[in-house]
Amino acid sequence: MTEWLELGGRGALVAGAGGLGAASARALAAAGMRTAVCDIDLDRLKQLTELITADGGTARPVEADLSTAEGARAAVAEAIERLGAIDVFVHAVGRNDRRPVLDQDDQSWASLLTLNLSSAYWTGQAAGRHMCERGGGRIIFMSSVSGLLGHADHAPYAATKGGLNQLMRVMAREWAPHGVGVNAVAPGYIETDLTSAYLAKPGVRDGLVGLVPAGRLGRPHEVADAVAFLASGRSAFITGHVLFVDGGRTLV
Repeated sequence: MTEWLELGGRGALVAGAGGLGAASARALAAAGMRTAVCDIDLDRLKQLTELITADGGTARPVEADLSTAEGARAAVAEAIERLGAIDVFVHAVGRNDRRPVLDQDDQSWASLLTLNLSSAYWTGQAAGRHMCERGGGRIIFMSSVSGLLGHADHAPYAATKGGLNQLMRVMAREWAPHGVGVNAVAPGYIETDLTSAYLAKPGVRDGLVGLVPAGRLGRPHEVADAVAFLASGRSAFITGHVLFVDGGRTLV
């Protein structure tokens, strides 16, 4: 039962059609939202929108390259045109590059910062401008426990997530008078297609599980449920908050 979220009929744009983005789009569509999903991978977009439609929801694909300011802003504009308005925006775009700081090169550093952080700024700014003009909305960024913890081999990824948290807080501070709430969801170790290869390496899964007080890895729908809550009117007085969905990982 998702009626208590009171999301039916509203418009949502989800940036990122894989992993946690896909789970978030499905959760919002299941709650009755008219969704648009943007991604650079047209096949992945098609698969996700067909899955949402098969589940009884509505979804519109927006093919876009969010690694440029022009592409990111154009994607938001196209989604507004297709949906009529965006009430909720979810940014779930990113990747990791697991290497020590001394092994990182300038190109990989710049590329990851552009994809993970700059795309959040460009799309968030465009969505925020639209919402401020309309007098309300909800923005949710997909952060990570890496934005708080000092994980080895995560330098550019952790830097983007820490920066994302601060970007979110400033947006929340500036846009609260306009009725726009801005928050972040920070997952811990989650089972997704994107992490499956890494988790399959010898000892990795057991090592990560050992760091989680809950004694297991998280599931995508558990992150998506947090996104749906922050997207809803039930979280109307919550803004500038990082919600950790980590089974207690940040406690130890």
